[in-house]
Amino acid sequence: MIGIDWGTTAFRAYRLDDRGAVLDSLDRQAGILAIPPGGFPAALGEAIGPWLAAGETRVLLCGMVGSRQGWQEAPYLPCPAGPAEIAAAVVPLAFEGAACFLVPGLSARDAGGVPDVMRGEETKLVGLLADLGTAEALACLPGTHSKWARLAAGRVAGFATQFTGETRAVLLQHSILGRLAEPGPVSEAAFRRGLRRSREAGGLLHHLFGTRALGLMGDLAATETASYLSGLLIGHEVQAVLAEGAPTGPIHLAGSETLAQAYAMAFNEFGLAHRRQPDDIVARGLALIAETIPWPRP
Repeated sequence: MIGIDWGTTAFRAYRLDDRGAVLDSLDRQAGILAIPPGGFPAALGEAIGPWLAAGETRVLLCGMVGSRQGWQEAPYLPCPAGPAEIAAAVVPLAFEGAACFLVPGLSARDAGGVPDVMRGEETKLVGLLADLGTAEALACLPGTHSKWARLAAGRVAGFATQFTGETRAVLLQHSILGRLAEPGPVSEAAFRRGLRRSREAGGLLHHLFGTRALGLMGDLAATETASYLSGLLIGHEVQAVLAEGAPTGPIHLAGSETLAQAYAMAFNEFGLAHRRQPDDIVARGLALIAETIPWPRP
């Protein structure tokens, strides 16, 4: 089987054996935004052509490829939802040469009734649930829009998205903070300083302006501004999530190496136990979902 995580900016594909083990993989900076209208079938065929020629006949896709901006929309499945519900809601996709299905995204509502959505992360959570069983757990999937999911009874009970990564990018590119920042190596000391500041009184908006004032007064080097800002934003993110309830065990962390290291430092700073999950957890989730899909006969 071929499993694909096709996001906004990246395309990741895995060739999996009958037990879900990764036989081969590819990673390209060719997300859905790089695909012209009507170009998805050709792009997919070009990417996985060798695997199809080798005899693969099943393809399962997750991520933004199933959004309104993608190939075809796969409706959101409301939480709570587990592997069985997700597998039952996959959407068939017309593609010459193989049977294709899209994994649906998930939706949830917060205490105020405001909706939230995810696409792609639900497949990682399915991979995580395979280890957790019915135990309660908190998962952190950092990214441009970080997802925090609460798992219980073998299902995704609910989740919340934090706008941290995009907020950082906007502030550095389009605000007065960016005018102070200068390129430089990542500063762990400045990052930790931002984390500590996030735990002090004043709130995020006051702390953000303080970033500018620190630079103006010479208390924060221009090359440290980006690292300090990262710590400040991630620190506020973690505290906002914990305000909804402390985890009953370690926080399960799954993301790119750079982001995972940053969040791990934040958890250590706050005294929070955490467990790093493998990078290919999405491949495991895709394999588990595929097990119960009614694939057509070749």
